Amino acid sequence: MSASTGTMTIEVLGANHFRAGVVYSDYQYMVSRPFSKELKKGSADLLILALVEQRPRHGYDIGRLIVERSQGALSYHIASLYPTLYRLEDAGLVEGRWVEKTGQRRRRYYRLTSAGRTRLASERTLWQNFFVAIDRVAGFTRP
Repeated sequence: MSASTGTMTIEVLGANHFRAGVVYSDYQYMVSRPFSKELKKGSADLLILALVEQRPRHGYDIGRLIVERSQGALSYHIASLYPTLYRLEDAGLVEGRWVEKTGQRRRRYYRLTSAGRTRLASERTLWQNFFVAIDRVAGFTRP
């Protein structure tokens, strides 16, 4: 499938907040060709920080929301998210706390710190610039 069969969309959500994506006329192509491990690994920090920006979340919830919001295009093994969460916590970008609820397992909820908010803004800018540069070369938005 060539790039000409896809249409790039950029939705302005607010100041410095954008949602970009490529809509393919052949959805099966997108599903049958998963994103590389390197690309997913490089985007994990951004995705996790963005999801805990809204409210504290536990690891399973983060993994589920990545799949749900990407409409299945992105998925991470839950176990692979925890080393990233621990690294983000060690760097002071998220803060975790254990929560116990009656009749449920104990879960560690992560929330964004002030340093995490600064990093998230930086990551969003970095990825936005990356998307624009890719578009300049690949020409997704050309008529």
